[in-house]
Amino acid sequence: MKKTSMMAGVVAVGVGIAAPAFAVDATQVGSRLGLQEQEVEAGLDVRAGLGGFTGELDDETGVGPLFGITAVAQPAPLVGVEVGYEGQRIPIDDVRVGDGQHIWRNNGSVLGKLGPVVKERWHPFVGAGLGLSYLDSSDSAAPYYRNDWQTEIPLAAGLDYRAGNLFAGVRATYRVLGGEELTTVPGTSDDAKGSLFNGNVTVGGRF
Repeated sequence: MKKTSMMAGVVAVGVGIAAPAFAVDATQVGSRLGLQEQEVEAGLDVRAGLGGFTGELDDETGVGPLFGITAVAQPAPLVGVEVGYEGQRIPIDDVRVGDGQHIWRNNGSVLGKLGPVVKERWHPFVGAGLGLSYLDSSDSAAPYYRNDWQTEIPLAAGLDYRAGNLFAGVRATYRVLGGEELTTVPGTSDDAKGSLFNGNVTVGGRF
Protein backbone atom coordinates (compact mmCIF):
# COMPACT_ATOMS: atom_id res chain seq x y z
CA MET A 1 0.00 0.00 0.00
CA LYS A 2 1.11 3.59 -0.57
CA LYS A 3 2.44 5.35 2.47
CA THR A 4 0.32 8.11 3.96
CA SER A 5 3.38 10.34 4.00
CA MET A 6 3.58 10.22 0.20
CA MET A 7 -0.01 11.44 -0.19
CA ALA A 8 0.54 14.11 2.45
CA GLY A 9 3.63 15.21 0.54
CA VAL A 10 1.65 15.67 -2.68
CA VAL A 11 -0.92 17.79 -0.85
CA ALA A 12 1.82 19.81 0.84
CA VAL A 13 3.50 20.55 -2.50
CA GLY A 14 0.18 21.65 -3.96
CA VAL A 15 -0.47 23.98 -1.02
CA GLY A 16 3.08 25.32 -1.29
CA ILE A 17 2.61 26.13 -4.95
CA ALA A 18 -0.81 27.69 -4.46
CA ALA A 19 0.06 29.80 -1.42
CA PRO A 20 2.02 32.52 -3.26
CA ALA A 21 -0.89 32.97 -5.66
CA PHE A 22 -3.17 34.01 -2.82
CA ALA A 23 -0.69 36.71 -1.87
CA VAL A 24 -1.22 38.46 -5.21
CA ASP A 25 -3.80 41.22 -5.42
CA ALA A 26 -7.09 39.42 -6.09
CA THR A 27 -8.37 42.35 -8.12
CA GLN A 28 -5.47 42.15 -10.56
CA VAL A 29 -5.78 38.38 -10.89
CA GLY A 30 -9.50 38.58 -11.52
CA SER A 31 -9.06 41.28 -14.12
CA ARG A 32 -6.42 39.36 -16.06
CA LEU A 33 -8.36 36.09 -16.06
CA GLY A 34 -11.62 37.72 -17.02
CA LEU A 35 -13.31 37.17 -13.64
CA GLN A 36 -16.19 39.58 -13.37
CA GLU A 37 -19.51 39.64 -11.62
CA GLN A 38 -21.63 37.19 -13.62
CA GLU A 39 -23.70 34.09 -13.16
CA VAL A 40 -21.54 30.96 -12.79
CA GLU A 41 -22.30 28.49 -15.57
CA ALA A 42 -22.46 24.84 -14.52
CA GLY A 43 -23.22 21.52 -16.15
CA LEU A 44 -22.57 17.83 -16.47
CA ASP A 45 -20.40 15.89 -18.95
CA VAL A 46 -20.07 12.20 -19.76
CA ARG A 47 -17.00 10.79 -21.46
CA ALA A 48 -15.75 7.67 -23.18
CA GLY A 49 -12.36 6.79 -24.59
CA LEU A 50 -9.27 4.59 -24.59
CA GLY A 51 -5.89 4.60 -22.92
CA GLY A 52 -3.34 2.80 -20.84
CA PHE A 53 -0.09 2.87 -18.94
CA THR A 54 3.25 4.02 -20.31
CA GLY A 55 6.81 3.06 -19.40
CA GLU A 56 7.50 -0.27 -17.70
CA LEU A 57 3.83 -0.64 -16.77
CA ASP A 58 2.99 -0.62 -20.48
CA ASP A 59 5.19 -3.67 -21.12
CA GLU A 60 2.80 -6.02 -19.30
CA THR A 61 -0.56 -4.26 -19.85
CA GLY A 62 -2.65 -3.15 -22.82
CA VAL A 63 -4.99 -0.38 -23.96
CA GLY A 64 -8.40 -0.36 -22.29
CA PRO A 65 -11.73 1.50 -22.48
CA LEU A 66 -12.74 4.22 -20.05
CA PHE A 67 -15.94 5.98 -19.07
CA GLY A 68 -16.63 8.89 -16.78
CA ILE A 69 -19.04 11.50 -15.50
CA THR A 70 -17.97 15.01 -14.50
CA ALA A 71 -19.57 18.05 -12.87
CA VAL A 72 -18.25 21.25 -14.44
CA ALA A 73 -18.39 24.94 -13.59
CA GLN A 74 -17.29 27.95 -15.65
CA PRO A 75 -16.99 30.94 -13.27
CA ALA A 76 -15.39 33.07 -16.00
CA PRO A 77 -14.71 32.91 -19.74
CA LEU A 78 -11.11 31.82 -19.17
CA VAL A 79 -11.49 29.67 -16.06
CA GLY A 80 -13.18 26.30 -15.53
CA VAL A 81 -13.29 23.65 -12.82
CA GLU A 82 -14.15 19.94 -13.06
CA VAL A 83 -14.85 17.33 -10.39
CA GLY A 84 -15.51 13.83 -11.61
CA TYR A 85 -15.26 10.05 -11.58
CA GLU A 86 -13.52 7.92 -14.20
CA GLY A 87 -13.58 4.14 -14.51
CA GLN A 88 -11.25 2.17 -16.76
CA ARG A 89 -10.63 -1.49 -17.56
CA ILE A 90 -6.97 -2.09 -18.41
CA PRO A 91 -6.12 -5.56 -19.75
CA ILE A 92 -3.14 -7.49 -18.40
CA ASP A 93 -0.83 -8.96 -21.06
CA ASP A 94 1.66 -10.80 -18.87
CA VAL A 95 3.03 -14.32 -19.31
CA ARG A 96 3.11 -14.68 -15.52
CA VAL A 97 -0.71 -14.73 -15.31
CA GLY A 98 -3.43 -16.39 -17.35
CA ASP A 99 -5.36 -14.87 -20.26
CA GLY A 100 -8.34 -12.60 -19.70
CA GLN A 101 -7.00 -10.83 -16.61
CA HIS A 102 -7.48 -7.10 -16.09
CA ILE A 103 -7.19 -4.13 -13.76
CA TRP A 104 -10.16 -1.96 -12.85
CA ARG A 105 -9.13 1.64 -12.24
CA ASN A 106 -11.60 3.74 -10.23
CA ASN A 107 -10.55 7.39 -10.14
CA GLY A 108 -11.73 10.65 -8.61
CA SER A 109 -10.12 13.89 -9.79
CA VAL A 110 -10.33 17.66 -9.47
CA LEU A 111 -9.12 19.63 -12.52
CA GLY A 112 -8.66 23.34 -13.14
CA LYS A 113 -8.96 24.51 -16.77
CA LEU A 114 -7.70 27.63 -18.52
CA GLY A 115 -8.53 28.73 -22.05
CA PRO A 116 -10.40 31.31 -24.14
CA VAL A 117 -13.81 31.01 -25.77
CA VAL A 118 -13.44 31.70 -29.51
CA LYS A 119 -16.41 33.03 -31.47
CA GLU A 120 -18.73 31.96 -28.63
CA ARG A 121 -18.48 28.30 -29.68
CA TRP A 122 -14.92 26.96 -29.62
CA HIS A 123 -13.14 26.48 -26.32
CA PRO A 124 -9.52 25.24 -26.47
CA PHE A 125 -8.08 24.60 -23.02
CA VAL A 126 -5.30 23.19 -20.90
CA GLY A 127 -5.75 21.89 -17.38
CA ALA A 128 -4.03 20.44 -14.32
CA GLY A 129 -5.25 18.91 -11.10
CA LEU A 130 -5.05 16.15 -8.51
CA GLY A 131 -6.53 12.67 -8.49
CA LEU A 132 -6.66 9.43 -6.55
CA SER A 133 -7.32 5.97 -8.02
CA TYR A 134 -7.99 2.55 -6.59
CA LEU A 135 -6.57 -0.23 -8.76
CA ASP A 136 -8.51 -3.49 -8.42
CA SER A 137 -6.71 -6.40 -10.12
CA SER A 138 -8.33 -9.70 -11.11
CA ASP A 139 -8.14 -12.34 -8.39
CA SER A 140 -6.42 -14.72 -10.81
CA ALA A 141 -3.65 -12.15 -11.43
CA ALA A 142 -2.36 -12.54 -7.88
CA PRO A 143 0.31 -12.61 -6.55
CA TYR A 144 1.92 -10.65 -9.39
CA TYR A 145 -0.67 -7.84 -9.44
CA ARG A 146 -1.89 -6.19 -6.26
CA ASN A 147 -4.85 -4.01 -5.36
CA ASP A 148 -3.51 -0.58 -4.52
CA TRP A 149 -4.14 3.15 -4.19
CA GLN A 150 -2.47 5.42 -6.74
CA THR A 151 -2.00 9.19 -6.61
CA GLU A 152 -2.27 11.01 -9.94
CA ILE A 153 -1.51 14.47 -11.31
CA PRO A 154 -3.63 14.88 -14.48
CA LEU A 155 -2.39 17.24 -17.20
CA ALA A 156 -5.00 17.76 -19.92
CA ALA A 157 -5.40 19.54 -23.25
CA GLY A 158 -8.50 19.58 -25.40
CA LEU A 159 -11.11 21.39 -27.44
CA ASP A 160 -14.82 21.84 -26.66
CA TYR A 161 -17.54 22.97 -29.06
CA ARG A 162 -20.79 24.55 -27.90
CA ALA A 163 -24.16 24.46 -29.68
CA GLY A 164 -26.66 26.24 -27.47
CA ASN A 165 -26.67 24.48 -24.09
CA LEU A 166 -25.00 21.37 -25.51
CA PHE A 167 -21.27 20.68 -25.48
CA ALA A 168 -19.08 18.17 -27.28
CA GLY A 169 -15.34 17.87 -27.12
CA VAL A 170 -12.13 15.87 -27.39
CA ARG A 171 -9.20 15.76 -24.98
CA ALA A 172 -5.98 13.99 -24.13
CA THR A 173 -4.89 13.52 -20.52
CA TYR A 174 -1.43 12.55 -19.31
CA ARG A 175 -1.41 11.46 -15.67
CA VAL A 176 1.80 11.51 -13.65
CA LEU A 177 1.57 8.59 -11.20
CA GLY A 178 2.98 8.52 -7.71
CA GLY A 179 4.72 5.55 -6.06
CA GLU A 180 3.38 2.69 -8.15
CA GLU A 181 3.36 -0.68 -6.39
CA LEU A 182 0.95 -2.43 -8.73
CA THR A 183 3.39 -5.05 -10.03
CA THR A 184 7.09 -5.78 -10.48
CA VAL A 185 9.30 -5.88 -13.55
CA PRO A 186 9.40 -9.56 -14.66
CA GLY A 187 12.51 -11.34 -13.38
CA THR A 188 13.20 -8.69 -10.72
CA SER A 189 11.82 -7.41 -7.43
CA ASP A 190 11.70 -3.81 -8.71
CA ASP A 191 8.36 -2.02 -8.89
CA ALA A 192 7.29 -1.34 -12.48
CA LYS A 193 7.11 2.42 -13.14
CA GLY A 194 5.16 4.46 -15.64
CA SER A 195 2.46 7.05 -16.25
CA LEU A 196 -1.04 6.92 -17.73
CA PHE A 197 -2.19 8.37 -21.05
CA ASN A 198 -5.86 8.53 -22.03
CA GLY A 199 -7.80 10.08 -24.90
CA ASN A 200 -11.55 10.56 -24.89
CA VAL A 201 -14.59 12.35 -26.28
CA THR A 202 -17.08 14.19 -24.10
CA VAL A 203 -20.71 15.25 -24.47
CA GLY A 204 -22.76 17.23 -21.99
CA GLY A 205 -24.86 20.25 -21.20
CA ARG A 206 -24.58 23.63 -19.50
CA PHE A 207 -27.33 25.26 -17.47
